[in-house]
Amino acid sequence: MKRGIEAGEPGRFAGVRNAAVDRRAAVTVLAIAVGLFGAWRALRPAWEVPLPTLANRPEERMQDFRDALYFPIREFLAGGNPYDPAAMFVHWPVRQNFNLYQPYHLVLHLPFALPDYRFGAVAFAVVSLLLLVFLAVLAAGHLRAPSVLGTAVVAALLVTSQVGKAQLYVGQVNPLIAVGAAGALLARERHPRWAALALALAWLKPQFGLPLAILLFVRGSRQVALGGTAIAAVASLFVVVPLVVGGGGIGAFLDVIAANLDHAAATPYGAVDSLTAQRVDLAAVFFRVTGWLPPAAELLALVAVTAISAVLVRRLDRVGEVAVADLLTCVAVVVAVVHQPGDVLIAVPALVVVAALWWRNRLPCLGVAVVALVFPFAHLHFVDTAIRGLMGPLASVTVDGIAVVVAWTALVMFARRPRVLTGPS
Repeated sequence: MKRGIEAGEPGRFAGVRNAAVDRRAAVTVLAIAVGLFGAWRALRPAWEVPLPTLANRPEERMQDFRDALYFPIREFLAGGNPYDPAAMFVHWPVRQNFNLYQPYHLVLHLPFALPDYRFGAVAFAVVSLLLLVFLAVLAAGHLRAPSVLGTAVVAALLVTSQVGKAQLYVGQVNPLIAVGAAGALLARERHPRWAALALALAWLKPQFGLPLAILLFVRGSRQVALGGTAIAAVASLFVVVPLVVGGGGIGAFLDVIAANLDHAAATPYGAVDSLTAQRVDLAAVFFRVTGWLPPAAELLALVAVTAISAVLVRRLDRVGEVAVADLLTCVAVVVAVVHQPGDVLIAVPALVVVAALWWRNRLPCLGVAVVALVFPFAHLHFVDTAIRGLMGPLASVTVDGIAVVVAWTALVMFARRPRVLTGPS
């Protein structure tokens, strides 16, 4: 009897392995199917959006592509200064001011502004979708999950989430920035030159690049922080010089930048004291919750969040909890200075790993952080409708910010007395 049981053992284990492979294949196929359906729905606005005119400026579909990419580049090619709000509103059918993106943005995304609007919009949306998939590849690799299964699951979740769909719906550049931030964090030790180049991409929006570069520098990646910042600065210099020369000198150029900042600070969608802006940074969330805006609130939030996070990410690095340090770095970037819900996209690779760590170790602080950070991704239309119905429109534009601030606070609490965790790191 014993000999018969032993003889049957290999076959039994082979059956278990085959069942596991079958389940993995089924989940992979299901994730790919869901992802393809979600991708199709997310790409539809790019080819359905009407051509921009003065009459349809309130159109939200592909509005960031229209206002922050296509027409600013067209203004630059025409010899104008796209940072000048007056020039943009007079010359082009835009609704929003072109904010202070890095000047190299006007050259980097030039291929999308050269063809006609619809072709450029569809091409940009497809590339953004591919960048989301690549972000899923990075997340799966960071988790050390089976590459195809992990990529399919994370990509499907991304393109069906509110954050993922928003990138393609309004045509944001955040997928490129998220890949840059993830690349800088993941490659900073083994491939510092590639990490510096990735950081330069994250500098595309200075509110990402500045706090990220500071925290990388504090964490010991000085070559990456300085190199990435230098690459972004030199690349932008080739665009700034023509703007300065063609705009009447450095004084005139600085006047345009000042006008740009003044306009952005007064808009209902960007001002820190706006009750309708979808901002998730600490200063804006504090105002919406308390109704009080302290003097220099945005500067204080930037300094305080960056300083506190800098101390704690170093502590996490010392005990070897790099994944939690990466997540705290990403959330600090978003909380420190003006950001919107979709900007939490930069945290995806680190969030996936920390979610696995929490599942393995069941620590309350990490659980709160993971659940809170998942909320902006789950804030779909039907969820928003329920929130508006129960608590009103102010709650609708505030809950994402509260969730992100809660996540940062929970990570801070964990980092004050970090524990060595078991699982992927």
